[in-house]
Amino acid sequence: MNPYLSIDTLRNCLEGVIPAGVATCSRDLVPNVSYVSQVMYVDQDHIALSFQFFNKTRENILANPLATVLMVDPDTAARYRMKARYLRTETQGPLFERMKARLAGIASHEGLVGVFRLRGTDVYRILDIEAVPGAELPRQLPGRAILPALRQCSERLHNCSSLEDLVDNLLDALDRSLGLSHSMLLIADRPGAKLYVVASRGYPSSGIGAEIPLGVGVIGIAAREQVPIRIMFTAAEYAYTRAVREQAIAEGLVDALEQVINLPGLNEPSSQMAIPLPGIRGLIGVLYTESQQECRFSYDLEDALVTLCAQAGLAIQGLQLADEPRLVAPPADCLCIEDPLADASPDPLRVEYHDRDHSVFIDGDYLIKGVAGAVLWRILNDYRERGRVDFSNRELRLDSRLGLPEISDNLEARLILLSRRLQERSPFLRIEKTGRGRFRLLLQRPLVLVPMNPCAAPPPGGISQPAASADQA
Repeated sequence: MNPYLSIDTLRNCLEGVIPAGVATCSRDLVPNVSYVSQVMYVDQDHIALSFQFFNKTRENILANPLATVLMVDPDTAARYRMKARYLRTETQGPLFERMKARLAGIASHEGLVGVFRLRGTDVYRILDIEAVPGAELPRQLPGRAILPALRQCSERLHNCSSLEDLVDNLLDALDRSLGLSHSMLLIADRPGAKLYVVASRGYPSSGIGAEIPLGVGVIGIAAREQVPIRIMFTAAEYAYTRAVREQAIAEGLVDALEQVINLPGLNEPSSQMAIPLPGIRGLIGVLYTESQQECRFSYDLEDALVTLCAQAGLAIQGLQLADEPRLVAPPADCLCIEDPLADASPDPLRVEYHDRDHSVFIDGDYLIKGVAGAVLWRILNDYRERGRVDFSNRELRLDSRLGLPEISDNLEARLILLSRRLQERSPFLRIEKTGRGRFRLLLQRPLVLVPMNPCAAPPPGGISQPAASADQA
């Protein structure tokens, strides 16, 4: 093999812009040449070809596992001949899902939706690569330098001392250093088999609290398989529009009557990429970015984001571990009772709580559900019954009523989600961080708590008065 030619340096030929030609021979050495829709990079020694039809190529490769692939650089028209040996076919798993998503984009681009159905992913070992002589166009000047941009992003994450800072700095760094202006970060709720948005950039509405089931769309597949998914052309079945929710309902993953927060996103993204955030204890979340420009995301950018997300995942887990509970009682200053204000507005804030899914409504408008809803209901009841306004993450983790998982509960992320939803939906009720693992409840109106579960006895007490403002508390 030419030492200066490797599949790592020729990944631009594998973007699917120009179909690759594949030559095979039958058992009796009769040659056949056909085009394949997708040649995908696996690693420096392997590629994968799409298996879509029971054709002559498929028949030949099962009888004689050697193949020659002609690849064309879409920018320079340079051609390369690669010899490879067939190893196996995968019909499920991360590699299969990556190719299936990319093939969907190519099918939409070529107007062949419904025709390009992936049956399997054929994995080949690379034996040799050589350049084919011929006329070439001059190579274009490179765009944004990836490595310096990655370094800038990494430095911004390194200086974060809280989870909220890290979340915001990650998306800001993508925008400023890498030019990724439409992005969102989702945190995994593994017991619930879903992810929820904690931050977004570039959209008219933030979508904080919006949920996606595992396995649905680009984000859900990246999370389920824990592998990056990159699509270069518009793929209708992978676009985050109403269709994603309809698919989830049809598969029984979401209750059709359930209150939901609309997911932010472009109506018809031409490029999409979802990168998992790994942690020591498993999946932390998914970083998603999209663009209206076709072929916006390269292999090099994918590599950079995989590296950045690995750092972000460990940083998030490190911040969580620093605040994990010890098996002791909550600190004394979290048990103190503060007197609420007496000069409250006569107009009470009505908070309804549905025990079935822990959903919370404020003055009739949906706010949040799940663990974040249960947390809010718990601290509001503590406030009404005992006058408390200061709380700690530790005591919440020790409260079995909240149903936090024993491993990787992502409590800090859920509190960020709750805080941001309150900022968007209720100016009279919010929570504010007061220190590491501590936060304060802030109220500006009297409070009425209405449990909507008919099986649960209503909590004692009537209308509560608002707690002190941030300046007075």
